[in-house]
Amino acid sequence: MSSIAIQLLNGLASASTLFLAAAGLSLIFGVTRIVNFAHGSLVMLGIYCAYGFTAAFGFWGGVAAAALVVGAFGALSEIAVLRRLYRAPEMLQLLATFALTLVLKDFVLWFWGAEDLLGPRAPGLRGSVQILGSPFPEYDLLLIAIGPAVLGALWFLLRRTRWGRLVRAATQDRDMVAALGVNQKWLFTGVFALGAALAGLAGALEVPRQPAQLSLDLAAISDAFVVVVVGGMGSVPGAFLAALLIGEIKALCIAAGLSKLTLVVEFIVMAAVLVFRPQGLMGRPWEAAHAEEPEAPLRAQVGRYRVAVIVAVAALAALPLLTTGYALVLAIDIFVFALFAASLHFIMGPGGMVSFGHAAYLGLGAYGAGLLVKKAGWPMEAALAAAPLAAAAGALLFGWFCVRLSGVYLAMLTLAFAQIVWSIAYQWDGFTGGSNGLVGVWPASWLSSRVAFYLLTLALCVAGTWLLRRALFAPFGYALRAGRDSPLRADATGIDVQRTQWIAFAVAGGFAGLAGGLFAFSKGSISPDSTLAVSRSIDALVMVLLGGVQTLTGPAVGAAAFTWLQDAIARNTDYWRACLGAAILAMVLVFPQGIVGALRARFERGEDPA
Repeated sequence: MSSIAIQLLNGLASASTLFLAAAGLSLIFGVTRIVNFAHGSLVMLGIYCAYGFTAAFGFWGGVAAAALVVGAFGALSEIAVLRRLYRAPEMLQLLATFALTLVLKDFVLWFWGAEDLLGPRAPGLRGSVQILGSPFPEYDLLLIAIGPAVLGALWFLLRRTRWGRLVRAATQDRDMVAALGVNQKWLFTGVFALGAALAGLAGALEVPRQPAQLSLDLAAISDAFVVVVVGGMGSVPGAFLAALLIGEIKALCIAAGLSKLTLVVEFIVMAAVLVFRPQGLMGRPWEAAHAEEPEAPLRAQVGRYRVAVIVAVAALAALPLLTTGYALVLAIDIFVFALFAASLHFIMGPGGMVSFGHAAYLGLGAYGAGLLVKKAGWPMEAALAAAPLAAAAGALLFGWFCVRLSGVYLAMLTLAFAQIVWSIAYQWDGFTGGSNGLVGVWPASWLSSRVAFYLLTLALCVAGTWLLRRALFAPFGYALRAGRDSPLRADATGIDVQRTQWIAFAVAGGFAGLAGGLFAFSKGSISPDSTLAVSRSIDALVMVLLGGVQTLTGPAVGAAAFTWLQDAIARNTDYWRACLGAAILAMVLVFPQGIVGALRARFERGEDPA
C-alpha cells in the first residue's frame, strides 16, 4: 500500500508540470486556433534557461526568470512570424511552428551544448518526508500544490479581469471581438506570451527532477497534445483534469510493474476519448478559425507538362550514366520520400484529412518487409510486394476509426495510433528488435548494385505516384473531393463519404508502405526512430506543405527540396536544423502556396503546369 501511495503521489507531481505545459498550449489554441508544434520547444527552453539562471539569481529567482524569458520569446515569435499567418491556412501555421522548433533546438545546442545538464535542487526542499513508512521528496509535495494554485490563478485571471473576459470572448467569437473595437493583435500576443510563460515555468520546475536534454521538445509536445485533446481543446479546467488522469494512470502502471506501458498508455487514453467523445472531457467541438478560399477544380495535365515529366523521368533514368556515387544514394531517398509525401497528399489534399501519424504506414511497410525477410525467410521480391499489403491492412484498421472524425480531432487520432505502433516496435525486443531495430535487410543479389536498386526505386516510385494521380481523375477521386468540399451534398447524391474516405485511407497507407519497403532495403536496417517516430510524420507534412497542398506535383517537389536541403546543410554545419528551419520560414512567408503553387500562380498561361 505504501508503494502504491508513493506512486500515486508521484503521478500528482508529474501531473502538475504536465498541466502547466498543457494549459499554455490550450490557451494558445483556444484563442489563436494555432496547433503550436513549437510548444514543446518552449518547455525545453524553460528548463535550459532555469539551469543557467539559477547560478545567477538563485533557484526560485532562476525559475521565475526562465518563465519570463520564455514568455518574452513567445511574444516575439508571435509578432515576428505568426502574426503574419493568422489568415493563412492552418496547416501553413503548423509548418511555421515546426520551423521554429528546428531553430530553437539548434539554438539550445549552440548555447548549452549537446550534453545533458543536471540542475540544482530547490533550497530547503532537498530532503524527504515519510508517508506510510516510505520516503517521498519534499519538492514533489510542493509541485503537487503548484498545479491547483496555477489553476486557481488562471481561473481568477480569466473570470475576474477584463483581459480574461476578452480572452474568453475571443475563444467564442474572434470576429465579434474585433467588431467591438478590441485590438486583436495585442490580445493574441498577450495570450501567446502567457501560454509560452506557462510552458517555460513547466520546464523550469523540472530542473531538480530531470536533466536538461535536447530530446525534451518532442516528448513535451506529445504529452501536452495528449492532455489538451483528452481534456478538451481550449479548456483549461479540462487540461487540469486530463493531466491528473494521465499522471495517475501512468503511476498505476508503474505500481503494477507495467512500466513499459507508460510509453503508450496516454495515447491509448487519447484514442479512446477521441473515438467516444471527440471534443474531450470538458471541451466543445471546434470549427476552423476562418473560412478558407475554395480550391479550383483539378485539371488533368496535357501538352508541355506531360512532355516535361517524360523528359524529367528519362533524365533521372540516365543519371547512373553520369555518376554511381553518393548522388544515387541521395536520389533514392528523394524518390522514396516523394512517394511517401504523395501518399499523404492523397488523403490530405483531395481528401481533406490531415494526418499527424502517416509514418505508421511507412513503418508498417518497412517492418513488414524486414520481418518477412529476417523471420520468415521470404525472398526480397516477395517481401517488398507484401510491404504495401501490411501497411494497407494497418490503414484499414486505423482508418475505420479516423474517418469518423474531422479536422484537428482526426489529426490527433492518427497521431495516437502512430505512437501505439511506435511503442510496440520499440518495446517488442524479441520480434522487432526493440530500439535497435532490424539489421541485415538487404536487397536480392540481382539488386545488390547501387545502379540496379536505383532504377528499381525510380520505376516503383514513378509508377506509384502515377497510380495515385490517376485515381484522382477516376470516379473515385471525384467522389473523394466531393466529400471534402461538401459532405452533405455528396451524401445527398448517393456518395458514401465515410466509405470513400476509408478506402482512400487504405490506399494511401498501401503506397506509404511501398515507400517503407524500399526505404528498408535501401538502408539495410530498420529502427523505430527512423520510420515510426513523430518526427518522420512531421517530415511528410513539411514536404507536402512546402511543395503546395493544392497542387499535384507539389509533394514530389517538396520532398526533393526538403531532402536535398536537409542533406546539403547537414553535411556543412552542425546547426543544420536552424538553417533548415530558417529556410522553411522564408518559404512560408514568401511562398504561402508552396513552391509549385507559387510557380503556378506566377507563370500560368492558360494551362495548369502543376
